[in-house]
Formats: sequence, structure tokens, C-alpha cells
Amino acid sequence: MIDHIAIKNFAIIEETEIDLNEGLNIVTGETGAGKSIVIEAISLALGSRADSSCIRTGADKACVELTGSLDGEDIVIHREVTQRGKNLCKLNGEVVTLAQLNQVSRRLADIHGQYDNQSLLNPDYHIVLLDSYKSGDVADLKAEVAADWSDFQKAKSRLIALLNQEKANRRNLDFHRFEADEIDKAALVVGEEEELTERVNLLKNSEKIYEGLETAYSALSEDGAALDELASGMRFLEGIAGFSGALAEASSEYTDIYYRLQDLARTLGGMRDNVTFSQAELDEAISRLSTIEALKKKYAMSVEGILEYRAELEDKIHMIENFDDEKLALEQELLAVRRRLLGSCARLTAARKSAAADLGERTLKELQDLNFKDARIDISVTPLDQPQEDGMDKVEILISTNKGEPLKPLYKVASGGEISRIMLAFKNVISSYDAIPTLIFDEIDNGISGITASVVAGKLRDIARNHQIICITHLPQIAAAGEHNYKIYKESDEASTYTHVAALDRREKISEIARLMGGASITDTTLKSAEELVAAAE
Repeated sequence: MIDHIAIKNFAIIEETEIDLNEGLNIVTGETGAGKSIVIEAISLALGSRADSSCIRTGADKACVELTGSLDGEDIVIHREVTQRGKNLCKLNGEVVTLAQLNQVSRRLADIHGQYDNQSLLNPDYHIVLLDSYKSGDVADLKAEVAADWSDFQKAKSRLIALLNQEKANRRNLDFHRFEADEIDKAALVVGEEEELTERVNLLKNSEKIYEGLETAYSALSEDGAALDELASGMRFLEGIAGFSGALAEASSEYTDIYYRLQDLARTLGGMRDNVTFSQAELDEAISRLSTIEALKKKYAMSVEGILEYRAELEDKIHMIENFDDEKLALEQELLAVRRRLLGSCARLTAARKSAAADLGERTLKELQDLNFKDARIDISVTPLDQPQEDGMDKVEILISTNKGEPLKPLYKVASGGEISRIMLAFKNVISSYDAIPTLIFDEIDNGISGITASVVAGKLRDIARNHQIICITHLPQIAAAGEHNYKIYKESDEASTYTHVAALDRREKISEIARLMGGASITDTTLKSAEELVAAAE
């Protein structure tokens, strides 16, 4: 339930706070005082969209904070809207997205606005209303239908694309084959280009390489060269190595260097002997590099990219050459997906029909409590010609409010006052099933008066036994039923207008009800009538 609301710089409200209670909370006030603004502020806190137009003139931002409890835990919701359009949502002190806030708030409260009654006259809304009843039972089925619908659309798109591309693909077949053949003939290998570049560099510089290797080898290995001199030194050191540890270590290191240089000399000699030059090999390597470079330039890709493109060409050629097989496979896939979609739609239809029967039966009981003694109601679920993303059903509420009258579409039968009561009946049934703790009604009493108003007041009092009700009303019968009453009033000075909310004690409640009954002129008679109305409600 909602315990407290703090509103700051929202519309014409500068700053006000409201402590709410369990049971039936009634809000009254003169026309234009800002009753609906309070509901709009609560709606903002519960996750409705807003822009800077809701900010009080002259203020930088509007703030609404709502505290309450949900599933036995405290909850604090904070919303801010700035003149720059920044929209801040906080849940228990942590910043959340609007979608995350909505997930929580839809379990906390349900708001029935002034214009929601009109939606009941729109048959397109009836499926939404039905699906909101036992929503947990149909949510998974709706998700299954939506997924199958998506798969169906994708399969259909692939088949249409294949059919649309048939002529173009057949014209392109020769070109695809030519490119594939060209790439195949090139026999590209990843890394070959680097190896060829290195080989060309070696061949072009073979004479210089040979001379360098020969000079280095000769400096080490010719008679009287470095190795001969080092061998002589090694023998001398070996002869004195036994005189001390340091000499032994020096002799060992000297010997190691000698043999390492000897190994290096053999390596240099081998490399020198392997240096060859072949003009034919050089020309072949350069030609191969030119072929690779030409293909890279033509296709504007690396060698790896060209090879990947070759694989794509293979798929295209295969698809064109096997068009009939591909078409048949896609047609069969589309047929299978459609069968699956029809199956999930059928399961959703069955769930909706079951929910419609139960909702209709329970709503009828509510309507009878609301003075529709001879009413009959049927929530019709009929099939559409083709499946859609939300199933294959048309849902329409049919009703008869008088004995002997046939069932007719709701918009052809119900008056404004009847629509208010019918919507109240639906709201009570659906919210009871979903265990929504708080119900908010913004002038649910539109179009009703007299005895019917008293009946609606009694129903609100009944609903308030299991829910917190916040109800804005202009009818004294409903105001009298309130367990906790509040008055919204407006004050002005030379600069601005201010809206305030005040909790009423019993005497103030009677006075406010007298105002609702008699207008500006409150007499002892209206006060007495108001007191009698309150006493009867109590």
C-alpha cells in the first residue's frame, strides 16, 4: 500500500505532503482545485512518462516521492523531472530505469483515470482487459505466440527474398562462377605473400649476401685466421688451468667461446654454400606476387578476405544451381513454423476462453451488487482469419442491462453512468485476482447520482476491506463512505496560485460533504443531511 506522498513544484502544487491509510481514502475539492493533479503526481511516481511541462512555473524541477510497502517490505520511489528534460527514477535510493520502475509499480497500484471509462467502449481494448485478468496464466502463452510469430515472419521474409532474387541470381550465375574460377586458379594461401616477399628480397641481393657470408667465414676459418689463433690460445690456457680455480674457469670459458665460434663458422659456410641466384625463380616469385596483389586490389580485400568471399560465392552458386530445392526447403520451413504458430495460438485461445468465462461470471456478480439486477454479460472470444503477433482472437464484451434485451456490444448499450459501474466491476475482479494492494480511482463516479451513487459507495467500501482505495469524487454519497477523507483546496496571492491537501476530521468531513450537497451555501439543513449521510455510511 501507499503510506505517504510528497509533491514539490508539480503543476500548481508548490509543496504538499499526504499521509494515506488503509481502507477507503476519499479526496474531494472544488472544481479546478487540483484534484486530478494529485493523481497525475502519483502516476508520475508510479512510472508514467513526463516532460518539463509538468514543472511548476518558475521552478527548476518537479519532485514526487512515494513511500509504502510491497510484499511486506518498505518501498521508496523518487521521481524528478528537470527543465532540461532530465528524468530521474530512484527505487529505494538506487537509480533505476523507467521500465524497471514500472515492473515494481504495476504490482503496487492500479490507476483508473478519468478517461479510462471511454477505453471500455473501444472493442480493441477488450482483449487487453481480458489478458490483464489472470495475466500470469496467459503471459507465457503470449510470449510463445510472439516468438512463433517472429519465426514465421522471418521464414516468410527468407522465402520472399529468394523468390525476388531468382531472376537476378540466374543472371549473376556466370559472373559468380567466373570469380570463383579466378580465385581458384590463383590458389591463394594465407602467409604466402610474406614468404614470397622475403624470397624476392633474398634473390635480388644474393651477390651481396654471398660476399658478406664469405668474408665472415674466411675471417674465422682460413689458415692463420681467427680460429687458428684462438686454438693456440686455448692450448696455452689448458696448460695452466690446473694452477688455480680462476685459471680453470677462464680456460673453460675460453674453450666454450672457441667451439661456439667454430659452430658459427660452419653455419656461415653452409649459408654461403646455399646462396644461389636464379633469374627464372626471381621472375616467377615476382609474377606470383603481382597476381596476388592484383586480386587484392580487384576485390579490395586481404588474402583472408578473398578466401572468405570465395566461400560465400560457393553458397550463392549452390543456392542458384539448387534453387528449386532451396525454395522447397523454405516453403516446408514456412509451413512447419505456421503449424507451430497456429498451435500456440490455439493454446492461447483456449486459455483466453477459460479466463473469459471466469471473468464474465465474476464480473456479473459484481454488476449485480452495483444495481444491475437483470444484467447478462458475455466476453466473446472469436477467431480471426489469420494469426497475429498477439494471437488469433477477437475479444468483445457483450452485455444486456435490461431483462428481455439481447446481448449487444458494450458501446451500443451502456450509458456514461453504466460504463463507470461496469469498469468498477472489472477493476475489482481483476485487481483481486492479481492481489494489487492499492487501487486509485479518479472520478469513477462520472455519470452517476442518487441511489446508484450510494450503491457505488457501498461497493468501494467493500473493495476497501481487501485493498487500499484512493478515490477522487464529487459525489457526497461516495465521500460519506470514506474512512479517511482529504480536501484539496487552492489559494492565490498577487504572484501565484497554490494547491494544498488537508486531512479532514469528522466535523470537517461533514462540512465538506455539506458543501458537495449544497454548493457555496451551507445551511443547517445541509449540515444535518451530511451528518446523517456519514452516519449511515458508518
